[in-house]
Amino acid sequence: MTELATDLTRLFAAEGPFATAIPEFRSRPMQQAMAERITEAIEQAGILVIEAGTGTGKTLAYLVPALLAGGKVLLSTASKTLQDQLFQRDLPAVRAVLQRPVSTALLKGRANYVCHLHLARALDSGRFHAPGEVRDLKKIAQFAARSDSGDRMACQSVGEESAAWPYAVSTRDNCLGSECPHVRDCFVLKARKKALEADVVVINHHLFFADVWLKDEGAGELLPNANVVIFDEAHQLPDIASLFFGERLSTGQLLDLCRDVREAAAIGAADYAPLPKAAHTLEKALRDTRLAFTAATPGGRLPIERVNAPGRLALETVTPLISDLRHQIETQAMRSEELEQLANRCSDAEQHWQRWLANGGEAASEAGEQVRWLEITAYGVTLHATPLDVGSEFAQRLKSDNTQERAWIFTSATLSVRGNFAHYLSQIGVPEAQTAVWDSPYDYERQALLYVPAQMPEANTPGYTMAVLERAWPVLHASQGRAFLLFTSLRALQEAKVLLTQRLAEAGLDWPLLVQGDDSRSALLARFRSEDHAILLGSQSFWEGVDVAGEALSLVVIDKLPFQPPDDPVLAARIEQLRQAGGNPFFEIQLPQAVINLKQGAGRLIRRETDRGVLMICDTRLVDKPYGKRIWQSLPPMRRSRIEAEAVTFFAQTSGQKNAEEDLSTD
Repeated sequence: MTELATDLTRLFAAEGPFATAIPEFRSRPMQQAMAERITEAIEQAGILVIEAGTGTGKTLAYLVPALLAGGKVLLSTASKTLQDQLFQRDLPAVRAVLQRPVSTALLKGRANYVCHLHLARALDSGRFHAPGEVRDLKKIAQFAARSDSGDRMACQSVGEESAAWPYAVSTRDNCLGSECPHVRDCFVLKARKKALEADVVVINHHLFFADVWLKDEGAGELLPNANVVIFDEAHQLPDIASLFFGERLSTGQLLDLCRDVREAAAIGAADYAPLPKAAHTLEKALRDTRLAFTAATPGGRLPIERVNAPGRLALETVTPLISDLRHQIETQAMRSEELEQLANRCSDAEQHWQRWLANGGEAASEAGEQVRWLEITAYGVTLHATPLDVGSEFAQRLKSDNTQERAWIFTSATLSVRGNFAHYLSQIGVPEAQTAVWDSPYDYERQALLYVPAQMPEANTPGYTMAVLERAWPVLHASQGRAFLLFTSLRALQEAKVLLTQRLAEAGLDWPLLVQGDDSRSALLARFRSEDHAILLGSQSFWEGVDVAGEALSLVVIDKLPFQPPDDPVLAARIEQLRQAGGNPFFEIQLPQAVINLKQGAGRLIRRETDRGVLMICDTRLVDKPYGKRIWQSLPPMRRSRIEAEAVTFFAQTSGQKNAEEDLSTD
């Protein structure tokens, strides 16, 4: 046994230093085994992909070997919330136990830091949509005056969802860089300086691609110096990589450009009327573009081939107006650094817009294997050009950037299908990577029941959501609320909201009904945890990254198997590409992705070794279709039933077992 392996055995022992320092620590063989495999990967500068079930303790399992190995470490998480948890809680605890003089830094994208320049301009301009925006901006100014970090999540007096924040931060497009009069006080530059000097830097996946790997914003120095790169919640990487390896331009970005042009013109070219006039004309055309798509399509995602005549005309109308705005800015660009920057910014947008609309094989050839598609939102449209093969892009950049020996660790609770990583490895382009699986230590046979109701209609038939609510109601009543109802579409979620509101009223129950979209995710979760008998209706954003332990969440209902819509432009193009290559798109793309997504949703139920609950999956394809076995065998090994009474009585048994445990604890 090596000296480091001996250290790991001592550290992860039942009476070791972690057990003394961390009250909730449990000594688990799989946690130590995972730490040992990561240690080997670091020593060999290898690529290791790990699936570690809920409760394995994967955070300690990768932090300990990373800190013991020394050198520069990049830790990338899926969200800013996880970033903060890792930086503020987990890293300090591990560093204290190891007694290592390790310096750490937290780095986020620039939109997470207050910008002194834009905040001051916003307060001076007085152009707001609501009085609350002015009030929040003044609170942000007070926060910025006393804050060392300028991190907006540390500003407790202004909510994360406040409409004031876009006025108080900068973007890559409108940052003046070294020409900014506030450059010495810039919170972004201060955060980057700390990150460059630190031994361990905590970032998120979006920042990794946008700011570190693609080196778009000047923080690219981080990656070349890193000895270890660790991705937690790595199942999100392929989708995020698709965004950054492709191109996108939204009408919202162009509206921001027009706003910035008008403000810069008022300061640096107030005597040149054609400039704000050109910005105003483009703004109107952009809003008309959104209206054209409201009339032409029901919303959603469209490949470029399906954009109809009114929509195409609206997009083409914008093109010369961007060109005119660029021309007008260029005539005044010498009058200020900001106008010069805006000219370059407008030129980039013009080229992107024209490139997306271009027809013919030449444009397609230059773009490579991409699918061009349009996303229609409530506020505008976004032009996307997404590469079909993200894996090859990922692998190419990984190898080209690996100028020094570096270990790459990818870990999540959901990366494989029954222990097979083929789908995920192809997504990130590293089929040669080493893999490992450690199941959850929880006793799912005792703690949970997987219930698939009998006699459900087919998943895509009318009235399906009503049937979901009918079958779920007895179980929901037995659990006394305390439930997540997760849906694969917003339309089904809204229908369920109406049906469940009616059912609760008929039963005379005033249980809190929390619905995605009615408030921010953090606010909904806070209410769910604090209010008795709460029921939360959620779509995609509540399928993962949500941790509600204890009796507050005792039932998770999933309406359908989470297959991506086959008419999604990117998925449809990848399916066709694989079909032409002789592959089987269903088993190589659609099914593995559905399994990974379902595992995420199912993972909301059991978060601690004392949790108990029912996972109700209403889609009978799980048991009726030949491929269903492959799906449920990938889920935690819960007891399975198709009998409603067994699901209902589970809660009575749970209550009795809990009372017995409480009686024993008082003896």
